[in-house]
Amino acid sequence: MGAFLIPFMLMLVLEGIPLFLIELGMGQKMRLGSLGVWNTSKSKIICNITELIQVHPWLGGIGISSCIVTLFVALYYNVIITWCVYYFVNSFRVELPWSKCPTYANGTNYKECQSPTTYFWYRTTLDIAPSIDEPGGLKWWIVLCLFISWLVVFFIVMKGIQSSGKVVYFTSLFPYIVLTIFFIRGITLDGAGAGLLHMYKPQMEKLLDATVWLDAATQVFYSFGLAFGSLIAFGSYNTPKNNCVRDVLLVSVCNAFTAIYASIVIFAILGFKATNDLERCIDKNINILIQHQLLPPVNVTRSEYEKVYESSLLVPGKAEILKWGVSDNCTLEKQLGSAAEGTGLAFIVFTQAIVELPGAPFWSVLFFTMLLSLGLGSQIGILEGMLCTLFDIDIMKRLRKQYVTAFVCAFCFIVGLIFCTGAGEYWLKLFDSFAGTIGLVVIALMESIAVIYVYGHERFTDDVYQMTGIRPGAYWQYTWRYVGPIIMSLILLASVIKMVVNNPEYSAWIAEEAKTESVPYPNWVLGIALAMITAGVLPMPIVFCLRRFQILKVDLDIHQGSIRRNETTASTKVMMDDDDLYSPDMPPENSLSATRFTIGDFDDDDDDDFSGPAIGGPIGVRSDSDDEDEPPTMGNIRSQFRSSLSAPNKKPFSMEVIDF
Repeated sequence: MGAFLIPFMLMLVLEGIPLFLIELGMGQKMRLGSLGVWNTSKSKIICNITELIQVHPWLGGIGISSCIVTLFVALYYNVIITWCVYYFVNSFRVELPWSKCPTYANGTNYKECQSPTTYFWYRTTLDIAPSIDEPGGLKWWIVLCLFISWLVVFFIVMKGIQSSGKVVYFTSLFPYIVLTIFFIRGITLDGAGAGLLHMYKPQMEKLLDATVWLDAATQVFYSFGLAFGSLIAFGSYNTPKNNCVRDVLLVSVCNAFTAIYASIVIFAILGFKATNDLERCIDKNINILIQHQLLPPVNVTRSEYEKVYESSLLVPGKAEILKWGVSDNCTLEKQLGSAAEGTGLAFIVFTQAIVELPGAPFWSVLFFTMLLSLGLGSQIGILEGMLCTLFDIDIMKRLRKQYVTAFVCAFCFIVGLIFCTGAGEYWLKLFDSFAGTIGLVVIALMESIAVIYVYGHERFTDDVYQMTGIRPGAYWQYTWRYVGPIIMSLILLASVIKMVVNNPEYSAWIAEEAKTESVPYPNWVLGIALAMITAGVLPMPIVFCLRRFQILKVDLDIHQGSIRRNETTASTKVMMDDDDLYSPDMPPENSLSATRFTIGDFDDDDDDDFSGPAIGGPIGVRSDSDDEDEPPTMGNIRSQFRSSLSAPNKKPFSMEVIDF
């Protein structure tokens, strides 16, 4: 962990924070989701002066790629929530079901159950298959938990950012309460100090391992939600003058603090677990050495054991005593280093530590409630980003948010059934390793190039200054223009080289030996992995070529061709707000009142372009409160608008118009 904190902090500062501001700033400036930002040309009109605001239409594939990769991640991320639901339900027992191995009628343990927590995870929860080639049938208990997970996500997200935002208050704050409780309990446990020393002990040789840097970069992407489209979507919900620079710095500091705080809690409890495992390991070795008459049968001290163990390495020799069953892992360093990663850390290692705590069921309920909160918070962000992207398409805005959300959740549930088979964990690791990582890095790299080199770093700097009053300085400029893109390019190159040189493997469960074994993926599975990577990045070159060479018009109808209310809560992008329409210097009778609307292209003589009342005031456009039925003509709107601008003592206002 000590070696991991260094690259994590470097990636956070040099890659994560700069890209965070790019995504949040572009969303706030363009007032659109991930798809709209890259597919829409936008004009800002002040009186008769028009300023074009666009990135580049050739880069429209970035938003599509982001949406596809987000879908892949959403598919498997909810499966982790599913497993948490299963463990959470099983925590409400007097004795936790993973505290003991099951036994046969004669009282003997199952051969597969060498560790109760490992057995409960692989056999009871997953009923895991021996390989990805033999998935077996659906596990009904996992299917049920997956259905519950998607149902909960649907009810949270269906009403839009207003309702899901309230839930996020709980999912964001509650984990800190639980972490604090675990922190207080953890630092009082035996072995906590050893765990913390192991956490901060520098292992500089590991910094030469490219995998450590890749893992650190990936962790930054997931912790911030970079390249998912969620940050662009959330930025579009901000007011035009929101201080997004402050938000980026505040969230980044909280992110770093949370990572370190959570690490302290985890390693304190892992130190406690390692200390107990060490005691059991030494007791087992002592019993074996007593059986071979190398130790007296009673009152063996730790120092006596260590002397005999060291001498037995010479005579009869290490190979011989290992045949007896003596373990050479009975050191605190090796016990701490043997902790599992990924899903194994939460569902095997941490559950074992919880079992050894007094009042284990209480701690188990608390722990999995925290994991559920964290998982739901992340899943809400992922899904909101994807839905906001979908609602940037005009045809989708004509559908009710609840229906679209229900369809997306139902689709994800059906596809997610692949994770409910005996090979479910194998498929999840495949999605995690291939569907998300490379695609996210490519998307993030293209976003940086698009904004900094195509849109222009000076232009984006001016945008940030206009929105926040803060002009990004040298740190932002160098990381945007040089450091960030170079780091992401190196990460991408190292990832591809690693995949080509080393045949990708997964850990298969060998029931007969009660352990996992690294097994290469079959070729057909690697074909699926390649297809997922391709599906995530291919829209970018396809859209580029189609628009560059005008092969086929692929423009998406994004808020096209009318004035309309934003009825869906997924796209609350205010194109004109009260700050633009009213000033204290302006008499109330000359002010404009508005509801949320967008403006597209209009024909001067076509009155049918008007699709509903939107604004009201002296320029003759009715508000929602008007009782008259006949809508105004577009000519009246424009003529009265021009006269209102030319009238004395009337302050002109600005509004944003989407062009196509």
